Order: sequence, then C-alpha cells, then structure tokens
Amino acid sequence: MPSESQIPTASQVASKRFAARLALFYGATFGTMGTHLPFFTLWLKSVGIDASWIGIISAVPAVTRFTVLPFVTGAAGRRYSLRAVLIVTATATALGFAVIGTQYLPLAVLLAYAVTCCLWTPMVPLTDAYALGGVARYGLNYGPLRLWGSAAFVVGALICGLLVDFIAASQLIWVIAAVAALGAVASLGLQPLDRPKPQATAVLGASALLRDPGFLAIIVAAALIQGSHAAYYAFASITWQASGLDGLTIAGLWVLGVLAEIVVFALSPRFTLAPALLVVIGALSAVARWLITAQEPSVVVLSLVQLAHGLTYGLTQVGVMGLLVRHVPGHVMARGQGYLAACGGIVSGTASVVSGLVYAGYGQRVYYVMAAMALLAAIVMWLARHRLAAFSSEVDTGSR
Repeated sequence: MPSESQIPTASQVASKRFAARLALFYGATFGTMGTHLPFFTLWLKSVGIDASWIGIISAVPAVTRFTVLPFVTGAAGRRYSLRAVLIVTATATALGFAVIGTQYLPLAVLLAYAVTCCLWTPMVPLTDAYALGGVARYGLNYGPLRLWGSAAFVVGALICGLLVDFIAASQLIWVIAAVAALGAVASLGLQPLDRPKPQATAVLGASALLRDPGFLAIIVAAALIQGSHAAYYAFASITWQASGLDGLTIAGLWVLGVLAEIVVFALSPRFTLAPALLVVIGALSAVARWLITAQEPSVVVLSLVQLAHGLTYGLTQVGVMGLLVRHVPGHVMARGQGYLAACGGIVSGTASVVSGLVYAGYGQRVYYVMAAMALLAAIVMWLARHRLAAFSSEVDTGSR
C-alpha cells in the first residue's frame, strides 16, 4: 500500500494533465512549423514562383505579427479566453493551408497565405501565454513544456525530408495542411485556466508595458535575434538543394539544429545565469553562426554550425520567457506576448524582404546582414541587464 506522500494529490493530477495536453498541442503546432519552414519555400519554387516573390511571401507571417496579431492577443487577454481563441486559430490554420494548396499564381498565393497567417501567427504567442499561465498556476518549468514542440518540429521536418524524394514538391503543401489539421484536433483537449489576479507590484496596464524601458529592451533584443534567422528560414533549403543536397540531408540539417534546441529546453531548469545573460549569449552565438554560414561551408562544417541553433533560438527563447515571467504580470501576459510577436514581426518582416533582395544579388553574403542584427541585440540586452535585474528584485521583495 503506498504511503500518504506517494498518493498523487488533485493538484498533481491536474498539473500532469495540463502538461500532457499542452505538450500534445505544442507538438502539433510546431509539427506544422517543422513541415512548413524547411519546405514551404520549396513548394513555392515548384509552382513557378521566383526568388523575389518568395522573399515577399515569406515576409507575410512577420507582417501579420505587427498588424493583426496584437489585436488577436489583446482580445484574448481582455476576455482571458486563450483556450477558445487557440481552438479557433488552429482550425482556421488547417483550412487556410488547404486553400493555399489550390493556388499557383504568386498574387493568389500571397493573398491566401496572408489570410491564413492572420490566424496562424497568433498561435505561438498565445500558446506561450497559455503555457506561462500554467507555469504560474502549477509551478511548472517552461523549457520542458516547450521541448515537445521542438521534438515535433524534428518529426515534421523528417517526414517532409523523406517525402520530398518520393513525391512531387508541388504536393508538399498537403503534408503541411494535414499536420495543421492535427493541431486543430489537439486544441480541443486544452484545459481552461483560471483568470490570474492583477499584481500590485508590477506594471498594471497593458499599454503601460510600451512605456517601460525594460520591457522594450526585452522585445527589441528578442526581435533582432529571432529576426536574424530570416535569411536562414527563407533560403537555407533552396541553397542546400542547389548545392546538390537531397531532401533527407536537408531535413537532417534542420533536425540537427532543433535537436540542439531540445537539449537546451530540457536542461533549462538547471540554468543559474540571469535570463538577460542567456539572451546575450544567444545573440553572440547568432553572430558567430551567421558569419560562418556566409562562408558557404562544407556539409561537415555546416552540420556543426547547425548545432548553434540550440543557442541562437533555444537559449534566446528560454531567456526571453524567463524575463517576461518576471517582468510582465499574468493578467496582461497575452498582451505582452502580442507586443513581443508584433515587434518580432516588424523586424523579421523587414529582414525577410531585405534578405530576398540581397540573396538575389549576393547569395550567401546576406548572412552578414543577419550577423549585424544579432550583434545589435547583444548590445541592447547587455545595456539593459542591470535595469531588468533591479526590477526582478523589486518584484520578488514586493511579493513576500
């Protein structure tokens, strides 16, 4: 007979149920990204869309992040209806990709993709807000929850990598749509969360966040680091395919980066450095990564460089989420995530369009621009680190 300490409490059961269902949804959401990011541009190319149009179309998700997305996250935050909004956006995303698959003219694809992205791009910030609500409610760690999304990204990329050698590239859009449909189903299992109470020790109004220098430093640095991945997301697969790499090798290179990301997420509860320093390390790692990528390295060197994705994306994400959970009160977290995504959208959208133009004329040298963006991010976060640390100390003192 188990001892009393071994009997799960209702809170433990609820915590495990929340984590399991969120893991499934993270998996489906990032599984869609795993099929989309490496291979959507290959589908665009297969239906006859040129590099300039690919750069413009690739910028659409980023553009919707600073136009439509803040309104969606703001509405969800005001009503605290994260679960309901996630169900709607996941379903609309699946339907949207199915419609995109029926289009072939550049302008038609652009319009269909734009409508789809209006509801697809809010999913990640809303899911992160929902996850951070669970972190606060159940005492969970963000990294181990988020790693299931990265793991599913690997599976999605591998599936497309295998299929690209057996089916026409023009059919890849249906793989993306099918995985998005799994996300719509998984969204139905998400649990409602109690509405968090306002915190008197922190910034109270959602609009006040944009007047807070510390919060602005967080979202600007995050946007610059993640935006520095724009050329990689848009043109890495195209460049690798042009150099003679097959679909499985291309998928393998993407997977190496995400595997490193998973390791970082899994180990994140053990990190002792301040979140701001984690972001600085992520930014400097991006500088080194893009400078090496610009040299058109061999597959062996490129494989090693891909492991830096664990730092440039994974460590940055852990650091940024750590800063947000300390700096943004729970009742405006969805709005804070929206501002983060909007800022990222402005930077990433601009970087994507510019990368298309630079890549068309200079090829791999586009990564020098990406390295400069990451360096600027490191400077911004380094200068803001003391302000952020002081704020966290004031909040911790006020909560006692």
